[in-house]
Amino acid sequence: MKKLNAIIIGGTKGIGLAITENFLKENKIVHVISRNRNLKLENRLRKQFANSIFFYNCDATNLEEFSLIRNNILDNSNGNIDIIVSNVGNGSGSLGLNQDNNEWNYSWSVNFDSAYNSYKIFIEDIIETKGVITFISSIAGIEDLGAPISYSVAKSSVISLSKSISKRVGANVRVNTVAPGNIITKDGTWDLKMQKNPTKIKKMLREKVPLRRFGKPQEVADLISFLSSDKAKFITGACIVIDGGQTNKLNI
Repeated sequence: MKKLNAIIIGGTKGIGLAITENFLKENKIVHVISRNRNLKLENRLRKQFANSIFFYNCDATNLEEFSLIRNNILDNSNGNIDIIVSNVGNGSGSLGLNQDNNEWNYSWSVNFDSAYNSYKIFIEDIIETKGVITFISSIAGIEDLGAPISYSVAKSSVISLSKSISKRVGANVRVNTVAPGNIITKDGTWDLKMQKNPTKIKKMLREKVPLRRFGKPQEVADLISFLSSDKAKFITGACIVIDGGQTNKLNI
């Protein structure tokens, strides 16, 4: 069987890194796109997985810059792109009613444009292989959880984008969204908050998350692996929540 080629946009830390390592362990050829390089990580993965890992440095919010690496990826994949995971996001920003334009533009660019560009650049290639696209959104894009309004709106738009694409590509490409809840990573936002005020954070988990804990990047990566496999071949146009039950209300 031929090895599948997977592109991960934002695959060098947190959830993205867990997805990268999962795919490598599954014997896929992985093409990792990131804005900032991590030479230590690159060297470790190249040493461990030899010719199965490629790294590309660009800003996914810049369509022209992003487009330039497409040919390099096609060369390294023999023209076959089977899986795309768009995993760029940033939930920073003020929590007030009226965010300034700079915050709105930044949030929209990072959280929506990066996803839109991932689809725009590679959609014809992945139609050729009848592959799979998965966007990483957030539960903040499903209901108001107190996140910056700009972030919630952008992540909600990613879900809408995914559903719209899935209708138009039909049986040619499966397109889904994953909406994680509170995922903890070393030195990430929740890790820093936990270090600063563990009592407050533990209280939040007890009161708002039925499973009473943070999620792990590996748990999200395992869901992505499932959605990218033939085991999920009847799933498309879905937004799958992985949040420990935090958003388990039934909306009628």
